[in-house]
Amino acid sequence: MSDHDPLRFASDLGAKLAARSRHVCAFLGAGVGCSCGLPDIKQLQGKVLAALKPENREPFKKQLDKRNLEQALSRLRRIAALVSGEQVVDGLSSTQASSLDSAVCQEVVKALAIDAATDLTSMHYLAAWVGASQYHLPVELFTVNYDLLLETTLEHRRVPYFDGFVGALKARFHTELVEAPVGHGEESVPPFFARLWKLHGSVNWLWEGQSIVRLGHPVTSDVAAAIYPSDTKYDESRRIPFVVLQDRFRRALQEPETLLIISGYSFGDEHLNELIFDAAARRPRSEFIAFCHSNIPDVLSKRALNTPNLQVATATEAMLGGVRANWKAPATPQVGVWDNNKFLLSDFRKLAEYLARSSVFDLQSLLPVSANPTSASPKVP
Repeated sequence: MSDHDPLRFASDLGAKLAARSRHVCAFLGAGVGCSCGLPDIKQLQGKVLAALKPENREPFKKQLDKRNLEQALSRLRRIAALVSGEQVVDGLSSTQASSLDSAVCQEVVKALAIDAATDLTSMHYLAAWVGASQYHLPVELFTVNYDLLLETTLEHRRVPYFDGFVGALKARFHTELVEAPVGHGEESVPPFFARLWKLHGSVNWLWEGQSIVRLGHPVTSDVAAAIYPSDTKYDESRRIPFVVLQDRFRRALQEPETLLIISGYSFGDEHLNELIFDAAARRPRSEFIAFCHSNIPDVLSKRALNTPNLQVATATEAMLGGVRANWKAPATPQVGVWDNNKFLLSDFRKLAEYLARSSVFDLQSLLPVSANPTSASPKVP
């Protein structure tokens, strides 16, 4: 079995990105936030647990038994919705479960705050690429992250985008605008607006009664942010933004000749996995490229073996056309693509730089005096 050529792969990717008729999407996971200095889901869980007050720490530890942070939040919301009166589950009444949910969400917001230590360089590269893109259909950014990295850099680079909400002080979610076909009818958002879809909520989303509003800043410490949807169906009205956005993800992947770039995602969400895998199987002319920072997840490798248009790239190996093999070291290193016997685009920081380079000649021109509005000097790779 012959090895894969990393330079050819990178060149082919550049050619795909250059095709203006392509429907280009990016799906970003927790690894993207990690590359900027924010915690991943495991680190976030540890930070939240350590920051909780003693009276909340032990009850939440119990919820984390054999569950991750998101599963624990989902269970708390299930208890709050289904338990009534003086009944308790796991030692929690409905009121106590709601209070614990709020306390956990408040600590999540604090742990994901963007400060002087956050390196926004790669996010500036990504935002610059989005802003310079001139595809027939808008670039669509999907993320399961709660942080405000994308919003911060898109706005700093003055890239117009639509996230499903309309308004300034308390933006309301507009289902009809999310579902409207691009460029068709008066209710369609202009195609030069990028789309930003936050599938698991955001630190600046706020529950207000039976609906969610988006604030212009992270929620304050005395209220709960609307992060991570519960997996129950006890109250469909509170699930509307999440189910609408997940359906938007499904429909986006079914667009003909879609190019989906996946980075920082560990393929730990079965529902989202199936949306990606189903689209790859149904749309053979579309291409789905997963860049993995470490090993290839088993669930991904099994599907990629039988789905030629589902490609996977790590620092040392790749799965292309259903063939799993190591990278073949080129005769000479190539800046931003191959160095020290590693394929660099598996790292989101290098992938973002590559995307920016595909549409902007001078990368240094992308970075203002401060790459991070809260930092004194940029961190340039």
